[in-house]
Amino acid sequence: SINEETVELLQPYFNMEDYTLEYGKKVCGNVAGLLSWTQAMAIFYGVNREVLPLKANLAKQEGYLKIANAELAKAQEVLDEKQAELDKVQAKFDAAMKEKMDLLNDAETCRRKMQAASELIEGLSGEKVRWTQQSKEFKSQINRLVGDVLLCTGFLSYCGPFNQNFRKLLLKDLWEAEMRAHKIPFSENLNLISMLVDPPTISEWNLQGLPGDDLSIQNGIIVTKATRYPLLIDPQTQGKSWIKKKEEDNELQVNSV
Repeated sequence: SINEETVELLQPYFNMEDYTLEYGKKVCGNVAGLLSWTQAMAIFYGVNREVLPLKANLAKQEGYLKIANAELAKAQEVLDEKQAELDKVQAKFDAAMKEKMDLLNDAETCRRKMQAASELIEGLSGEKVRWTQQSKEFKSQINRLVGDVLLCTGFLSYCGPFNQNFRKLLLKDLWEAEMRAHKIPFSENLNLISMLVDPPTISEWNLQGLPGDDLSIQNGIIVTKATRYPLLIDPQTQGKSWIKKKEEDNELQVNSV
């Protein structure tokens, strides 16, 4: 029930020197309390006059906030639904892109294979003549194989004790003449070394200390392929060094006489 007029009428009393709590206590304690209460109510009115509009505005703004929050919740719900749909579409898009990349990679791989196959076919087309010739040569080699093997086995069995000249005499002048007489086909100018051993093995023997001349290679073939125990006449000890190096991994035992 306090209004501005009431507060205004109280102002002259508030301005009096003896209208204080201390003067009131000198007269009566109850009077001092009533005096203090009137001052407090005047102050309360002044404060409340400013606070009431603020409280009203606060209530109004809280209503607006409640409405805004409700709208925000609805909007968030719609956003969540759209986000879920977007996630599904994104997943489909990612799967489609992955499939696309896989197809592109497969297509590129296929293209490279086709290009390589085309190059191979083009390269092999030029080999047709050589292959045809080799095929004929293979047939001829098959026909001569019996005679070639016979010469090789004869070399392994009987040529070991002899020097190069006598080996050539046996092969060329005697055995090949006998084979011609008995009409056994064989290769003219047969290379015994290439027939009995491959180049990598020869290279390995050379690394192990065997000399690279034909006689030494032939002796190496006889030592490694003949069924008889080899007897090496080796004044320069080249054969001895080679045997030791070749068989060192097999725990070769050497007896000194």
